[in-house]
Formats: sequence, C-alpha cells, structure tokens
Amino acid sequence: MGMTIEKYILAIVTMNADQVKSSGTPIFFAKSEEELQRTAFLLEKILDGIAHDLENGTLIIVRH
Repeated sequence: MGMTIEKYILAIVTMNADQVKSSGTPIFFAKSEEELQRTAFLLEKILDGIAHDLENGTLIIVRH
C-alpha cells in the first residue's frame, strides 16, 4: 500500500518572491506569465495535482 499526500499545498509557483514565505512547501519562481503557466502545468502532471490561480501572480498546486 502506497502513501499519498492529499489536502495539502504540494507546490507554489510565483512571479512575486516578496509575497511568498518559505513554509516547507517547494516554491518555484517564474520570470514571466508564460513561464508561470508552463511550470504550473508541468507540476500538475508530475504531482497529479490541480493548479489554483490566486490572481496575484501566484499559483498553488494541490491534491484534493
């Protein structure tokens, strides 16, 4: 039986480093909107999660 992580933030992707504080969750920094979306898309697939846009240049990847 494997272990799965659910109901947690699996990753943060942001263009605004000053808005995100380290809390044990991996943070990925993007330089453009295109890089932000591409990184979030790849992390969704890798982590089997869902991206949620916080509409401030930051997306979180979670698994429900």
